[in-house]
Amino acid sequence: MREAYHEELAALCDALVEMARLVGSAIGRATTALLDADLPLAESVIAADVKVDDLQRDLEDRAIALLARQQPVATDLRTVVTSLRMSADLERSGDLAQHVAKLARLRFPEQAIPGDLHRTILEMGQLAQRLMAQAAEVLITKDIAAALQLEQDDDRMDELHRTIFQHLLDDRWKHGVETAVDVTLVGRYYERFADHAVSVAQRVVYLVTGERADELDPGTVAP
Repeated sequence: MREAYHEELAALCDALVEMARLVGSAIGRATTALLDADLPLAESVIAADVKVDDLQRDLEDRAIALLARQQPVATDLRTVVTSLRMSADLERSGDLAQHVAKLARLRFPEQAIPGDLHRTILEMGQLAQRLMAQAAEVLITKDIAAALQLEQDDDRMDELHRTIFQHLLDDRWKHGVETAVDVTLVGRYYERFADHAVSVAQRVVYLVTGERADELDPGTVAP
């Protein structure tokens, strides 16, 4: 009976890893669709989000069933509770990737992003995908040092986000209000996506240590 119980707990983590990998792939493909004005690719990203939603609902059902049947305590309780919270982060990440793809679809056959911002948006998309891949790895390894590193790696996303506003406020901006709105939204989507990846990693810290990431003594974390 206990073996089956621990298998159910492990299955929650497996579902989270699958969700992280799906949304990481989605943001990468959505970025390509946005920059290349690739309508079929954008449509595929939009349609695929239902898989992430289904995984979240299934995880919630299993987590609630575990709480009701097993009444877990200590680390096991943290596993169930943090799994519910992480699934919400990952589901929202999927929505953000879908928003990027929907913008590509909305502006098709035109490109939503002006050429002088392509490099910035490409880096944001690649970084978002990489941060989510790191979050998936942290879910698997429960590596606290790697989890804490994720927040530092997110600093680059914040820099890129500021770069976008510098472009928008530059007197040389000639792309109009509609494009400015599009670029502002896209920048926000990537910035929030990265925040959700960081949040997943921080919840792993809490799961393993029982302490929040911002309260953890760095001296207790192995390099």
